Amino acid sequence: MTDELVRFDRLTTQDGGCIAVATLNSPRTLNSLSLEMARQLDTQLQQWAEDPSVHLVWLDGDGDKAFCAGGDVVALVRALKDEQQGAGQPGDFAREYFSMEYRLDYRLHTFPKPVVVWADGIVMGGGLGLMAGSRHRVVTETSRIAMPEITIGLYPDIGASWFLNRLPSGIGAYLGLTGANLNARDVLDLGLADRFVPRANRQALLERLTQSDIVPGTVDDAEAAVVAALAEFEDRSRAPAGQVDEWRDHLQSLAQQATVSAAVTAILADDTDNSWLAANRARLEAGCPLSAHLAWQMLARHRHTSLADAFREELVVSVQCCVLGDFAEGVRALLIDKDKSPRWRHAEVASVSEADLAAMFGVPWGTQAGPLDDL
Repeated sequence: MTDELVRFDRLTTQDGGCIAVATLNSPRTLNSLSLEMARQLDTQLQQWAEDPSVHLVWLDGDGDKAFCAGGDVVALVRALKDEQQGAGQPGDFAREYFSMEYRLDYRLHTFPKPVVVWADGIVMGGGLGLMAGSRHRVVTETSRIAMPEITIGLYPDIGASWFLNRLPSGIGAYLGLTGANLNARDVLDLGLADRFVPRANRQALLERLTQSDIVPGTVDDAEAAVVAALAEFEDRSRAPAGQVDEWRDHLQSLAQQATVSAAVTAILADDTDNSWLAANRARLEAGCPLSAHLAWQMLARHRHTSLADAFREELVVSVQCCVLGDFAEGVRALLIDKDKSPRWRHAEVASVSEADLAAMFGVPWGTQAGPLDDL
């Protein structure tokens, strides 16, 4: 079927087992992750985890432009508008959507078999959540990775509160505040990707994997087969020149501040003549002040927590971004009306009050069990 939101295939391996393939199938939306796509993928992964004939999972996106450009934020805003007009409780759809997305991401992080993600083209927001959770993160010369949530009134979620803390000091904060665009070399240098394979070698790599002889149910055997195939096709000499490594000391000097206000002031005051740094400054300057606080606070709060704890609190904050924050306005300005003139609730980072920030951490379901308490 050509209208499937996610295509599922099985490629037979030499030993009679298979490689399970999941392809996000919405190229028109750059494979943005909808609620139903997340549900289908999560359900299939559960089945593949228990199927002894499945040696490993291959995850990619249809088309030549994007693996996944993020979550379906337009659907979130439209649902919120309907809820505000009486079709449900405001935030109901957001809770359902983010719960499903984060549960899927967590499943990938904890999946018992090798998962290879082909992160070709655009990988943003929710796409990075899928990529970050996979065991073998493969990038190509066209990979373009970012978490630009500050432009839509959100913050780096999908587990980023946890995994950005594992980058060199200050770098996670800089990326979260500026929504900086990264290329394949950058994410390799930062440990956000594992392998570089030229995009022209995708099919050859898959065919090489099908030639593997793996003892059914033996994860070490499957892992060895994946490592060997990736090593055969990796060619980092063809990766683009990086940006982050060249400027690492400079980025750390800007972001290693005591407060978010100080970090934002330092970044915006930087007059270094470099187009990448200038674009990052411009994105922060036009971005949502409340989002800057949330990005900073979530990194601080989850410096030493578990991944599951990070997902649980991200669910709270993401729902509140929809109900109390600037998310709907940010998406309206960037993706619906496309006037690129969001009317943020706060004029600048310094004007965000402690009360406004604290409200974003208020648990919407009160003392009831949370949707992700079982992680």
